[in-house]
Amino acid sequence: MENLKYIKEKLENCFDVKYREINTILGEGTLVFIDDLCNSQWLMEYMILPLRGFGELKNSNISTPQDLIQKVLDMSATGMAKDADDAITHVLNGDAVLVLKDFNEIIFCEIKNFPRRGIGIPETEAVLKGPREGFNELIVDNVALIRRRVKNPDLKFEALIVGEESQTSVAIVYIKNVAPEELINRVKDTIKNLDLRFILDSNYIEVNLKHQHSFFDTVGYTEKPDEVAAKILEGRIGIIVDGTPFVITAPYFFLENFQMPDDYYINRHCTNFYRILRWIAFFMATFLPGFYVAVITYHFSMIPSLFIFRMAVARAGVPFPTFIEVIVMMIAFQLIKEAGLRLPHPIGGAMSIVSALILGDAAVGAGIASRVTIIVVAVSTLSYFLIPKIYGALSFWSIVIMLFSALLGIPGFLAGALIFIIQLCELESVGYAFLFPIGSTSEYRFRDVFFRGKLDRISKRIIGTGGKN
Repeated sequence: MENLKYIKEKLENCFDVKYREINTILGEGTLVFIDDLCNSQWLMEYMILPLRGFGELKNSNISTPQDLIQKVLDMSATGMAKDADDAITHVLNGDAVLVLKDFNEIIFCEIKNFPRRGIGIPETEAVLKGPREGFNELIVDNVALIRRRVKNPDLKFEALIVGEESQTSVAIVYIKNVAPEELINRVKDTIKNLDLRFILDSNYIEVNLKHQHSFFDTVGYTEKPDEVAAKILEGRIGIIVDGTPFVITAPYFFLENFQMPDDYYINRHCTNFYRILRWIAFFMATFLPGFYVAVITYHFSMIPSLFIFRMAVARAGVPFPTFIEVIVMMIAFQLIKEAGLRLPHPIGGAMSIVSALILGDAAVGAGIASRVTIIVVAVSTLSYFLIPKIYGALSFWSIVIMLFSALLGIPGFLAGALIFIIQLCELESVGYAFLFPIGSTSEYRFRDVFFRGKLDRISKRIIGTGGKN
């Protein structure tokens, strides 16, 4: 019973690990399992009762553990553990193992019954029309949600174990002969070479796939199975990490920040109108504060005379330079946004609205900011929410551009904007240009770039050599 002794030593001081002595036709044995991770009904019905009924099997020529698997244990997933360490891994993953006194082989049976959260509506990706299912924290449920949508024999799920201590299950999903081999090998090599003690979330893998220091996410993530299915059908790769409801997709392109999940479920003309609004919001969020600071600080002649008099009256009691005024108000709005996000949902939204109203009125009344500045900051802040996936990056770059504008005026504004564009151009996503298909001759640029084309034209493979660096 060396194997059993080794298992008990490794799993000592674990009150949830159970040991059940049982007599079988092959002699005494011990079932090892974790009570909370196993289905007790299946354990009794498909393991304990068949093994204890050995009297009925005396003439069945059962002489080896392999015979037990073939003739007694009628379960879909059962087999031999490689060694005692492999048996421990099975126990920790929710399987039950049978250690026989007179044999070195260890039998495992899959009877998992993890506590799980139901399939609910994604909290971070609300849609007006389309599927409401969202991923949960259990990898097998997430695999099933994708498999149900893509009934293709070439759909592959490659399993990897990552994290020396956490032993986290990771699945790479792609369609063979659609996803490029270079992309598959690059992602697999990156994950296999991770030197991490533990992995608790998909972000542990994301940061290693990005390879670049940038506020922009060059690797995508989503809670929606239909979005993952669409991306892998285009030739991308999905990465599912056990314990997190967010699935990674790669490569990920800048233009996808303007494509929302329900764009493909509603009227095409409405979708294109909303995309125009998102592009307008992008330019206002990024460039409006900087342009406002440059014009107010250095270039009064660009403002119509009637409007300049009104602005002078509004700013008469403000003691701070325009740059400081805008920065203070932007920080205040950021604080309100964070407070509304962290508070419980029933009061978070109401608190944000009330705080913004009181803050704006109080700031003008106290002479801290002018009404025009409040409007500029409020419009730019609202614009962030139309493109939430790049909210953090645009917040940073709007401040950088505004700083250049405060120092040099319009030339500084243009210099900051140029640096911003250069940053976008130099980024890549797992070997593909981040701005793809802008600057590319790929057919994809005529299908679903700035405007959504007809579904029969955009529902095709897009990942190939077009965006490859």
